[in-house]
Amino acid sequence: MTRPDKQTSSPSGFTRFFDIHPPVFWPTVILLAAFISVTLLVGNPMEKIFSAIQTDISDNFGWLLILSVNCYLLVMLYIAFSKYGNIRLGGKNAVPEFSRTSWFAMLFSAGMGIGILFWSVAEPIYHFTNPDFGGANSMEAARTAMRVTFLHWGLHPWAIYALVGMSLAFFSFNRDKPLAIRSVFYPLLGDRVYGPWGDAIDVMAVLATMFGLATSLGFGVQQINAGLNHLFGLPDNVQIQMALVAVITAVAAMSVASGLDQGVKRLSELNMNLGAVLLMFVLIAGPTLFILDTYVENTGVYLNDFFAVSFWTEGYAKTDWQNSWTIFYWSWWISWSPFVGMFIARISRGRTLREFVLSVLLVPSLLTFLWLTAFGGSALFLELSQTGQMAAAVKENIAISIYELLGHFPLAMVANFAAILLVVSFFVTSSDSGSLVLDTFTSGGRLNSPVTQRIFWAALQGAVAAVLLFGGGLGALQTASIITGLPFAIVLLLMGWSLKKGLEKEYESEQIRARDMERESYQQLIQELIEKKAAGARESKTKNRES
Repeated sequence: MTRPDKQTSSPSGFTRFFDIHPPVFWPTVILLAAFISVTLLVGNPMEKIFSAIQTDISDNFGWLLILSVNCYLLVMLYIAFSKYGNIRLGGKNAVPEFSRTSWFAMLFSAGMGIGILFWSVAEPIYHFTNPDFGGANSMEAARTAMRVTFLHWGLHPWAIYALVGMSLAFFSFNRDKPLAIRSVFYPLLGDRVYGPWGDAIDVMAVLATMFGLATSLGFGVQQINAGLNHLFGLPDNVQIQMALVAVITAVAAMSVASGLDQGVKRLSELNMNLGAVLLMFVLIAGPTLFILDTYVENTGVYLNDFFAVSFWTEGYAKTDWQNSWTIFYWSWWISWSPFVGMFIARISRGRTLREFVLSVLLVPSLLTFLWLTAFGGSALFLELSQTGQMAAAVKENIAISIYELLGHFPLAMVANFAAILLVVSFFVTSSDSGSLVLDTFTSGGRLNSPVTQRIFWAALQGAVAAVLLFGGGLGALQTASIITGLPFAIVLLLMGWSLKKGLEKEYESEQIRARDMERESYQQLIQELIEKKAAGARESKTKNRES
């Protein structure tokens, strides 16, 4: 089979509007169309089907997901502090394409986005009211709630993204492979990555990405609908949410048509600016000292209990709490990883592996912790001081929790409207950057395909999100992530092994080049000394004759 990145004539599947790699594009589209059709035809019973699938996978394979995610983090830390840390993405002389500020903005917007707005208030309150967490509504319960929330949003998800992003960037920029998941497995499969094995890997990556994105977009549109209901009385139901999906997906399609440098970059920076304003508002208008104190303490508690919490599987408790929380989160982050990893890879040329790992792990995690403490901590403060009814609001409707919190602060209407705008902005950013990634996967690794093709993927994301909302709401969204996250967890374990083999070869090549350069420099120095000595001898001989 011809390598997708080496095609020079009109590729198979090329038309005026599409430039596809057929063995990946068509199976993906057919499977997604089948999923949409079955969900619409079955109707309401799909909610029970989704629930049963989620429970079965979580009960039987939750331990595997927890172990796998810890392995990803260990692999990233090993690479950062090993002899491979000085390897530069793109080669020794590569320079970064984006400034650090723009790079961090795009990292954060793509990596967390809608999810952190949806869960930043709701999750701590949910854990806080759990009687198994140090006693419901107690100080110990509040501390435990933040520790568990930090676990779900901290180093582990960013380690997943870092693994995929580094693997894609390394094999594309340093090994001249197509920017596709299949390329990462070249050290294991050789040229077979350009055949059915590689096609199957890319199809799996596209499906995982699609359902991971659809989950986030579903959360986002639920929160937008809840905010519009809270502020303007717009009905909060599935029909309105599906209409919102259509409208905002259209906006995302316009953004994705303008490309990475214009649409995605500018929206990412807008997200960061608007998010920073909202965060500063909560820090100032909320319980400032409590937020700052608990930010430090929450981080310390998270690090102190890191290993115990990271490897906790409910093995002795025999409860199913983790099914809806940790197992769902790990599956969600894994299913999102091809999208975020591809996006991070495209913007990270010129970074050393050590810089890449430490930046991707630490900077977004610390910023996320501050956001969670500001919003979730403020909600806990209201509950502990009994000045708010956050627990009741969250229990009634998770999507409304952030608006309920902002309602306790001055300028509540303005703050709530800003929160809605931020959710919409994150929605658009996730959709358009996700479309660029899906487009790259299904075109054989090409970076510049027709605009029509990118718009197609933006529309299909919206369709899948709408169908999941129709087929069971929050439970369907969680199930979609878990179904695709589990098989892809195995793929990521193999990816770590393949990356290690690739880095080892790169390091050896760099060592050989360094020795060759050193030998050439030494030989050049010897030659210069010989020529200098010869010139001196000639000069001395000339002086002697003159004398």
